[in-house]
Amino acid sequence: MAAPQNYLAVIKVVGIGGGGVNAVNRMIEVGLRGVEFIAINTDAQALLMSDADVKLDVGRELTRGLGAGANPEVGKQAAEDHADEIEEVLRGADMVFVTAGEGGGTGTGGAPVVARIARSLGALTIGVVTRPFTFEGRRRAGSAEAGIDALRDEVDTLIVIPNDRLLSISDRNVSVLDAFRSADQVLLSGVQGITDLITTPGLINLDFADVKSVMQGAGSALMGIGSARGEDRAVKAAELAIASPLLEASIDGAHGVLLSIQGGSDLGLFEINEAARLVQEVAHPEANIIFGAVIDDALGDEARVTVIAAGFDDVKATSPSMDQSQPQVAPQRPAAPAAAPASAHQQGGNHQGGNHQQNTQPVHAGVGAAGLSNWGQQRPTAVPADSGFDVDLPSVVEPDLTGTHPDDLDVPDFLK
Repeated sequence: MAAPQNYLAVIKVVGIGGGGVNAVNRMIEVGLRGVEFIAINTDAQALLMSDADVKLDVGRELTRGLGAGANPEVGKQAAEDHADEIEEVLRGADMVFVTAGEGGGTGTGGAPVVARIARSLGALTIGVVTRPFTFEGRRRAGSAEAGIDALRDEVDTLIVIPNDRLLSISDRNVSVLDAFRSADQVLLSGVQGITDLITTPGLINLDFADVKSVMQGAGSALMGIGSARGEDRAVKAAELAIASPLLEASIDGAHGVLLSIQGGSDLGLFEINEAARLVQEVAHPEANIIFGAVIDDALGDEARVTVIAAGFDDVKATSPSMDQSQPQVAPQRPAAPAAAPASAHQQGGNHQGGNHQQNTQPVHAGVGAAGLSNWGQQRPTAVPADSGFDVDLPSVVEPDLTGTHPDDLDVPDFLK
């Protein structure tokens, strides 16, 4: 009889597309432990610069290694064509993270394919993706929303990070390069906040089954990150995490919460308790809260808190940061003269192209679990002039001139 073997959870992180591969490179750079990295792309040149354990060029036939040209259909087809290879590299994983920058071609179209394969193999599958910056354009934003919807159907849990929220925590002089690096850093935090709970021996340790109990079939999830130093650092970090600008909605009422607290060896039990209690108060009274504390002396006197909340009812959720978002429903316009249609369309276009942070109208909306990651999206529902949709506009009543004598009424030339 063979002796029982020690078994460690096999965790694989898949970066697909340019944004996903960049995020994987960032994770490798900072030394994320206990996971295997897989880079998938249709751009052979970008793959050459990756240090991932496994690299899959899925575009060698379809795109000749030159990328998907921001076309999600090409990205999807490339992943489907190499489904057997993807299945082979994912086989044996207990948990698979699928990370991508939504809005492009390979990541947007291919991520749902990778997630479907991972889930079919029995792996706990978690999507961690970014929504593009507004300055990347409306077409990219539209592709991103379609990609997020498709990915949500294929994963156990989906965490969507809106890149525009990074602007609220960045210096006004931040470069474009640093802005995208910040997005990579947040993707790293989302993955690391979960994997460290499993792979790093902690003061309060967790195992894979604990994490699975919260994340399996949880749908949309929200992630907040906070850090603080000095007195009451853990509590302050927890406060920052649950009010994080990265949250697209409030975590109030979450049925499942993963709470990770990291600090030096002097991290106190009472401050950990206070931080955990703070998060417990905003979650659902019957919430399953999985809590872990990891000691990392490299942090010095800094405490870091990562909160991942999932499992929401059909509740109304609001967040202070939502006031900066575009309204989810176009406001009703009052009756106006006949010239109103042209100006109405023009105003709708101005809303779409303007800076979303200048909108001061608060938003109060209720969404179900499947809709939470759509909060704060950069595409308002104002309908552009050339969309072809019906829009409620004031009716114009034209006078009936058929029964009048020509001399009775001076009819303008353009009505004759």
